[in-house]
Amino acid sequence: MAAAKKTPKPLESFRGSLLLVGAGKMGGAMLDGWLSRGLWPKAVSVLEPQPSGRVNMLARHGVKLNAAAGKSPSSVVVIAVKPQDAASTIHSLAPCIGKSSLVVSIMAGRTIAFLAEGLPKGTAIVRAMPNLPAAIGRGITVAVANSRVTDAQRKIATELLAACGKVEWVQDEKLLDAVTAVSGSGPAYVFLLAEALTGAAVAAGLPAPLAAKLARETIAGAGELMRGSKLDAATLRQNVTSPGGTTAAALAVLMGPGGFETLLETAVAKATRRSRELAD
Repeated sequence: MAAAKKTPKPLESFRGSLLLVGAGKMGGAMLDGWLSRGLWPKAVSVLEPQPSGRVNMLARHGVKLNAAAGKSPSSVVVIAVKPQDAASTIHSLAPCIGKSSLVVSIMAGRTIAFLAEGLPKGTAIVRAMPNLPAAIGRGITVAVANSRVTDAQRKIATELLAACGKVEWVQDEKLLDAVTAVSGSGPAYVFLLAEALTGAAVAAGLPAPLAAKLARETIAGAGELMRGSKLDAATLRQNVTSPGGTTAAALAVLMGPGGFETLLETAVAKATRRSRELAD
């Protein structure tokens, strides 16, 4: 019997060089994702003034770190520094960016126009907004490209961003403000739900440890159920709600005037406005 063919990992065919600028929580998570998906460690360089133990360990296995990195143009440059460090960072990257380089930025609030102003003229730029679950490979990233990005570069960007979860593309960069408010900030809303549900459970008489466990597992389980279902959220909610039952009684409050939907719409709108303000 012939041996089954090994399915190649998505990034095994990448033959260029990659420079990661900033290897904090998100950058470090992306780095782990790339290597697990087949990226050759010796093709990777990292610029990080305070490298974690994990990054230092990877440097001992072929990843170039700091003094050994960023001395020549790279095929792809991923910028994962804090937005407040953006101006000083991008102006120092000119030696790392050649005519065919692709720059991928995951900095919140930093527009393509801002990046283009600080990078060499004509640079191909992708701006992307990942979210916190990217750290466990379960995030979702929304990306937008400038006109300099080729189809081949877009494919590379998709493969790199997919190391942290699902990837969606948009054509209008202005949509990233709403994306930031929904999926970028969204994990905090879910954590707040768990926090509030725990408090409500304690108020209803449950011991605090049990209340916290019930809230955590209920939210995690419901998320998994929704992720694996083809049904939309409204249908899933209706399927759990028996007329005149306990769930219906609770939803009458949550879905009533000034309830959960209204609060969330107001919160997302405010976060969207704040994202626009930070970009100015």
